[in-house]
Amino acid sequence: MPQGIAKANLPEKTCPVCQRPFAWRKKWARDWDNVVYCSERCRRAAKSG
Repeated sequence: MPQGIAKANLPEKTCPVCQRPFAWRKKWARDWDNVVYCSERCRRAAKSG
């Protein structure tokens, strides 16, 4: 039996820089409430702009 959540049911957020939706990743499991940007590139763009 599969473990975890189906990919279709993962929580999503919208990136404030590129306005694209991004889904939860296991890497962000402990930090999901603090994740704001979809990528390092968007995080850097927000800091410089």
